[in-house]
Amino acid sequence: MSDHRPEAEGRRATAKGRRARRVADDGGAPPEDDAPGGDPSLDQGRTKNRLSVGAWIGIALTGVMVAVTLGGYKIYYDLDSSIGRIPIELGPDRPPETGAINVLVVGSDSRESAENKKYGQTTLGERTDTIILLHLSPNRDKATLLSFPRDSMVQVPACKHPKTGMMVPAGLKQINAAFNEGGIACTWATIESLTQIRINHFVKVDFSGFKGIVDALGGIDICLPKDVFDQKAKLDLKKGEQTVMGETALAYVRARYALGDGSDTDRIKRQQVFLTQVMKKATSTALLTDLGKLGNFLTAATASVTMDSELSIARLGEIARSAKSLTEKGLESVTVPWKPYAPRPAQIEWRQPDADQLFAAIRSDTEVLPTAAPNAPAKPAVKNEQVRVQVFNGTDTDGMAKEAADGLAEQGFVVTHVGGARPATGNVPVTTLRYPKNDTEGAAYGDVVAARLSGDKRVPVAGKMKPLSMEAYVPAKPVAEAPTGPIIQLVIGADWPGVRVLNKIPVSLKDQVVDSNTNPCQ
Repeated sequence: MSDHRPEAEGRRATAKGRRARRVADDGGAPPEDDAPGGDPSLDQGRTKNRLSVGAWIGIALTGVMVAVTLGGYKIYYDLDSSIGRIPIELGPDRPPETGAINVLVVGSDSRESAENKKYGQTTLGERTDTIILLHLSPNRDKATLLSFPRDSMVQVPACKHPKTGMMVPAGLKQINAAFNEGGIACTWATIESLTQIRINHFVKVDFSGFKGIVDALGGIDICLPKDVFDQKAKLDLKKGEQTVMGETALAYVRARYALGDGSDTDRIKRQQVFLTQVMKKATSTALLTDLGKLGNFLTAATASVTMDSELSIARLGEIARSAKSLTEKGLESVTVPWKPYAPRPAQIEWRQPDADQLFAAIRSDTEVLPTAAPNAPAKPAVKNEQVRVQVFNGTDTDGMAKEAADGLAEQGFVVTHVGGARPATGNVPVTTLRYPKNDTEGAAYGDVVAARLSGDKRVPVAGKMKPLSMEAYVPAKPVAEAPTGPIIQLVIGADWPGVRVLNKIPVSLKDQVVDSNTNPCQ
C-alpha cells in the first residue's frame, strides 16, 4: 500500500509493538470516563450484533474501524498513530451535505511493496481493484454498500496528478484509472460528479492488509457450490462449507475465472457476501471478549489502511456513538446496475435510468428527526397513510401539482385533490404547508408531509387557503380506507424543492441485493 509518506512504515512498526504491549499490560482496563472518545456505558452484552460505522467501513475490505466501538480500552490512543493519513483537496463545486455519512472505500492493487509484488507484475502507480461507497443514513440506523465495477466506462473529471502536480485532462475512461492518474482525490471527485452524492471520508487498503484482517479474525466461513481450482488466483478449494484464512481468503475474493462467469461484476457479489461474513465475525462477542484476539485484530486493522486527514480517531468515536442502533440487518449491498459497453463488450457502462434512480434514493436520504424541546407537549405519532393531502401549484410551470401528488401518493399519503393557486400577480414565492386553523393535531400531520420534501424542513402554518382551481386526484393504487384526520394543503411555490425519493433500493434491483439473509453457497 502506498502511504504517501516515507516515514509511515517505520511509525507503524513502532506503534504495532507498543500497542501489543499495551493490550497485555492493560488487560483491557477502561480509561477514565472523561477520556475523549471513551464510552463507559459500553458493555459486552450490548455490543453483541451492534455495529458502529467503524464496523461497517471495516467489513468493506478491512474491519479497520470496528476498534472505535471499543473506545473504553486504553489502547484507543495508540490506534491513531498507526493509521496512514493524507489530506484531500477538493474544489468548491460539490454536492450538498444531507446529514448522511458517505465513506469511499477502495482496495489498492499496487504491486510496488515487497509483500504485494507476488500478486502480479510490478507496475507504476496503483489502481482500484474495489470501489465501494458506504452510505450511513442520517438517523444512523441503516447502511448501504454501493459497489462500482472497476471496468465501468465513465466520464472522469480533470484531476491533478498527486506526484507530478500536472493536470490530467478529463475524458471517457475506465473508472479505476482515475486512481492511477489522480490518486484518491480523483476517484473521490469522479464518484461525486457521477452520483451527485457528497463523500465525507475515504479508507484505502491493499492486499497484504486484507490478509492480516482475516487472519486476525481466525478466518472467515465460506461455502462453495463446487470444487474450485484457479491457478491464476492460486486457489484450490473443495465443494462445501469451510473456513479460509488470509492468503486463501484473498485468492477467494480476487478469483475471476474459476468462480462465476469470469466477470468483475460477478466477483463483486461474491465479495459482498464475504464481507457480510466478515462483519458478523468482527462484531461478535467471541472476538470482543478475547483480549488476545482483539489485540491482534486491532493491530492488523489499524496498520493496514490509509484514510483522509479529517477522519481522526475523535471523529470516528463521534460517528460510532451516533450509530449504536445499527445492526447487521440494517445493511444492504448492491452493485451499480450495468450493461455491456457497446464499443468494447469486455467493459461495461451503467444502465439507465436504473443507475440514476439508485443514486437518487441514496442522495435524497436527508431526514434527521428533530429533537423536541424539553417541555414541549408530545405530538401524536402519525403515519403517511393517515395523512390526507391537497396539492396546489402556485407557479406557472405546468404539471407540478400532479408530479408532487404522484410522489407523495407513492409514499403512502392519501392525496385527495390537485389544482392551481398562482395569483395574477405572479408565482407564489415560497412553498408552504397549511393545516386547518382550529385543528390541534394539524401541525403534527403537516410535519409528516414536511419530512418528505427535499431541502430545508418546512414549518406548517395554521390557516388553509382557497385554491383558484381544484379537481379530484386519482391515485395509481386505490386507497382501501380513507383516513379521517385533518387535510393538509401543499402549496408549491417558486422555491419548490421537490418530493424526496424513498430511501430504498429500487424494485428493479432487489434481486441484486446482498444482505444478512443471502445464501453464502450461491
